[in-house]
Amino acid sequence: MKNPFFAPELNRRNFLYGLTSSLGALAMTDLVAKDSPIPRSAKKPMHEPKAKNVIMLFMEGGPSQVDTFDPKPKLNKFHKTESKRPGSLATGYKFYVGSPYGSRKVGQSGLDMSDPWVHLPKVADELCNYRGCFAESLNHPEALFHMNTGSRLGGDPALGAWTNYGLGSVNQNLPGYVVMTELALPQGGSRNWSNGFLPGQFQGTRLRPTGSPILDLNAPSHKTRKHQREALDEIAFLNKRHMDKHPYHDELEARMQSYELAYRMQTEVPGVIDLKGETDKTKKAYGLNQKETSEFGKQCLMARRLVEKGVRFVQIFSGGWDSHDYLERAHAARIKSVDQPMTALIKDLKERGMLEDTLVLWLGEFGRTPDNNRRGGVYAIGRGHNNQAMTILMAGGGVKRGAIVGATDELGSGAVEVNHPIRDLHVTLLHLLGLDDNKLTYFHGGRYKQLSQFGGEIIRELIA
Repeated sequence: MKNPFFAPELNRRNFLYGLTSSLGALAMTDLVAKDSPIPRSAKKPMHEPKAKNVIMLFMEGGPSQVDTFDPKPKLNKFHKTESKRPGSLATGYKFYVGSPYGSRKVGQSGLDMSDPWVHLPKVADELCNYRGCFAESLNHPEALFHMNTGSRLGGDPALGAWTNYGLGSVNQNLPGYVVMTELALPQGGSRNWSNGFLPGQFQGTRLRPTGSPILDLNAPSHKTRKHQREALDEIAFLNKRHMDKHPYHDELEARMQSYELAYRMQTEVPGVIDLKGETDKTKKAYGLNQKETSEFGKQCLMARRLVEKGVRFVQIFSGGWDSHDYLERAHAARIKSVDQPMTALIKDLKERGMLEDTLVLWLGEFGRTPDNNRRGGVYAIGRGHNNQAMTILMAGGGVKRGAIVGATDELGSGAVEVNHPIRDLHVTLLHLLGLDDNKLTYFHGGRYKQLSQFGGEIIRELIA
């Protein structure tokens, strides 16, 4: 833990902070400082957890709630009629857009799914559909940062970083937080999985979609493991000597930890990301034999393998959901790319007895509007950005099974039941992992900071 009283220079903030601190607070700060967050070993949760790991499937761009899991039949009656609904980024003439898809009830639970979902109905009774979440920003980068880090500004620690800060790493030879993307990075890039002001060891490690998943994973041919070990030992000796003269140098200690982790990863990572050991049946189930599903399927299968090996938080970004135009074609293609792989992931986790303590999330940065504006002089069948309504799927990890929680209004414009801001969703996710957002803090910038920024409420209706 950073020591809030150490500073190379006595500035005004630290001086005032010291004046207002009692002897008891000084003693407590010293005790907390000795419990350094730098070690990567697993820590005890703050209360009994329902989940130990998270796999987050992030649909970048904002999937449409009314065209996926929250159908609005009344909207079809107003198709192409003028809309004077306020909000969204659209200006000028706007018109309502009925869904191009049909919808049906699936599973014994009767969850709603649009027709393009072919495989997901098989696991409908494992899913919880939350319809009450709302965001704050209509811009993609801000909304992405907010959903991933709790802050719209970027630069704060991501949810995966907070999770690993609070719980530590189970496998010392693998990163605790792994990220996978398609060819293009999401808007905002790596700031979506940043460690922020937490020590560098908690940032997400991205596996590249092409070539070597991690650059320089394999050592040069002329370097043996013995050579690498001797070099690392010498670097560690020099860094340790520097740290003795400059205490509380978290960045240096984190860098030393990163060197050691990289060395250990050279042995462990190749075996985890190599899918050759998987059966043809498993690869086919994840869609690796089809062009449309092979990339996302491979990432979902690797996510299962990573969690199986002790990786605490895995995040997969799927882009292309920003359907202002040609919604019918665009959303159908995106649904097809993720439908079979995410279904296989949930079934695979359940068959291996892992779903109970693995929380699977499917979500975007916001939802979409029930209307659109005229673009290019013609009616463009698509939808604008909507931060007042979205749909989130959850499975495993202590959430209700086969349940619909919350609701949007009759046109899908905004959340009206069990409606909560993103910070409450974050507080709930931490709670499922055995962490208390109010206690999971880090001293930075003169105050103790937390994921929710200033506290939040657990969404009890989501918890089984």
